[in-house]
Amino acid sequence: MSSVLNTVSSLRLSRVYNSNNNNHVRLPTHSVLTPPSVSFTRRRLTIRAADTDTNEVKSKAPDKAPAGGGSSFNQLLGIKGAAQETDKWKIRLQLTKPVTWPPLVWGVVCGAAASGNFHWNLEDVAKSILCMIMSGPCLTGYTQTLNDWYDREIDAINEPYRPIPSGAISENEVISQIWLLLLGGLGIAGLLDVWAGHDFPIVFYLALGGSLLSYIYSAPPLKLKQNGWIGNFALGASYISLPWWAGQALFGTLTPDIVVLTLLYSIAGLGIAIVNDFKSIEGDKALGLQNGINICMLVMVEQSLPVAFGAETAKWICVGAIDITQLSIAGYLLGAGKPYYALALVGLIVPQVVFQFQYFLKDPVKYDVKYQASAQPFLVLGLLVTALATSH
Repeated sequence: MSSVLNTVSSLRLSRVYNSNNNNHVRLPTHSVLTPPSVSFTRRRLTIRAADTDTNEVKSKAPDKAPAGGGSSFNQLLGIKGAAQETDKWKIRLQLTKPVTWPPLVWGVVCGAAASGNFHWNLEDVAKSILCMIMSGPCLTGYTQTLNDWYDREIDAINEPYRPIPSGAISENEVISQIWLLLLGGLGIAGLLDVWAGHDFPIVFYLALGGSLLSYIYSAPPLKLKQNGWIGNFALGASYISLPWWAGQALFGTLTPDIVVLTLLYSIAGLGIAIVNDFKSIEGDKALGLQNGINICMLVMVEQSLPVAFGAETAKWICVGAIDITQLSIAGYLLGAGKPYYALALVGLIVPQVVFQFQYFLKDPVKYDVKYQASAQPFLVLGLLVTALATSH
């Protein structure tokens, strides 16, 4: 069997061989095939072919495509169940995944609150809105488009109806969008530094560092997302720490204790990222990755924590990361002489634990959406409580 390469430059199969006889089935080179069953340990990936008759081989992924009944609203948000769209501007918006912008916007709010120098006047509101545009539509949009670009070969198998693998948008158009969003975000960051009168362009360098982190998260050879621990922590830091730092640096001074505090909070972000990893297990089963077919294919599989440790262990790692982190923050606030803020934070942790036992720990795949919708509002409110505590 061919060795598994770190980067798969193309996935083209023209024949599927039957291991039980010498017959084979010819398929068009552009057909999307159901991938073989894949099993791996934490250090080794094995691809094997089972004894399924080749006459039964057919692509299952297209069945997941939202045929004519897809949601236009989902398409605009960039989430699953999206309607197929031909309008290029709507497709461009879909690639930026607007549904992922709110946490970054909230992070800017927390940073501005933590600075203690935000005032409800026209200038400060305008600064904060511009910072939100930089963090959300521009740099998060850049990150999401970049991630889809580097996942295009895998998406061609799992979700061939997505904009890039389906050909709804050309490669040159995707690359130009990546550069436009990146340069736009960095340009806004530089403008904010000038507007704030910074001697050192801290907002620009934060934006530049975040953009680099986004690149190595998605792109080979590092591709941090392939490592469950590092990738999820990087994701948590991007959604919690970086926008908080930008908001606080814009209106005040970013201090080392805040850097440490927000990085600690990013461990809770790691837990949230693990929640999303459970979706891939269900998706793999639905797409037939657990059902062997007579194909040998070069596929790079990401070692998410639910796959590396098993769903039972991973769900406890997830809730532990979320709860222990927030309790540690509450302990820090108590030690810093802010008992009321600490008590408020504990009060926001309690319902999260209740929803973990009610939904997530029962079945993390079935109830992941219910759990996140129920518990995460309390977590983000806890971020604001912490920000307000550090501002006094």
